Amino acid sequence: MTTTTIDSMVQRKLVEILRILYENHEPIGARLIADRMNERGYPIGERGVRYHLRILDERGLTRRQGYDGRIITDKGINELNNALVGDRLGFIITKIEKLIYDTTFDPKTGKGNVITNTSIIDKNDFDRTIEILKYVYDNSYPISPFIKLIDEGTITPDFKIPEGRMGIATMCSITIDGIMMKNGIPVNTRYGGILEIKDKKPAGFEDIIVYDGTTIDPMRIFIAKKMTRVLDAVDKGSGKLLANMRVIPESALSEAEAVLRSVIDAKIGGIAEIGKPGKSVLNAPVDMGKVGIVAYAGVNAMAAVEETGIRVDTHPISTIVDFKDLKKL
Repeated sequence: MTTTTIDSMVQRKLVEILRILYENHEPIGARLIADRMNERGYPIGERGVRYHLRILDERGLTRRQGYDGRIITDKGINELNNALVGDRLGFIITKIEKLIYDTTFDPKTGKGNVITNTSIIDKNDFDRTIEILKYVYDNSYPISPFIKLIDEGTITPDFKIPEGRMGIATMCSITIDGIMMKNGIPVNTRYGGILEIKDKKPAGFEDIIVYDGTTIDPMRIFIAKKMTRVLDAVDKGSGKLLANMRVIPESALSEAEAVLRSVIDAKIGGIAEIGKPGKSVLNAPVDMGKVGIVAYAGVNAMAAVEETGIRVDTHPISTIVDFKDLKKL
């Protein structure tokens, strides 16, 4: 084994340890880090983790917190964001595939796990936020009315709700992909984009990003760039909404249409358009033998909140939640 290969393997382990510390939000010890590393396919023991942690400490990327373990430093977070960009290209689509697999919701029974987005707001903005969410939903815009409130101090692998703030989980449209897969329909989540709305109808994608070609969730990119016009779409019938497209085999179209009808009836999400075999859908390309299905993104509701000037930190395609824990607006 060459020195270059060894260095590459060590570097990958260092980055993965940084990622584990970043996701944990609180100090974590070598034994638990070793368990997490093995779960992610890195065979390493507690002793090996300590060796790698010493390297990270020396570089100022991690810091010991007494007997509680290590935390990642600001320098470590910056290093993590810049490290192994090539490896991170597949991170978003890999996460999507895992969450799709973990989806168990059955529209017929109304039971099972669904995928949610998580948005974090100041507690003082809660009443106004709920008003906006209800306004968007009451005006027949295709968002799911089901949400979950998350208390301050809650910690998950994806986020921590700081003091003085609270989380709102909204239905993620990728749940639709999970439902189709559980019904035996092969599905490939392909694009996220900005969909132009004219006269209350989808006109076409203005911009799209391929999920397996980005290190950042497309929805976060479009929201951060303030490219949505959800409230314009609600108030004037013309605006810009977030949407995503998945493709299925042409042979599964008839069965998929039946499943999608049950999804709409269950108020899990809204379908913008179902394409024709081998034809582009709302300007988004589709391969021969495939059919494109465009759904409105669940984060549109919180994008509308942000358009009013309320500070919102949204984590799209965040986690799995039991549907019974969600409440209707």
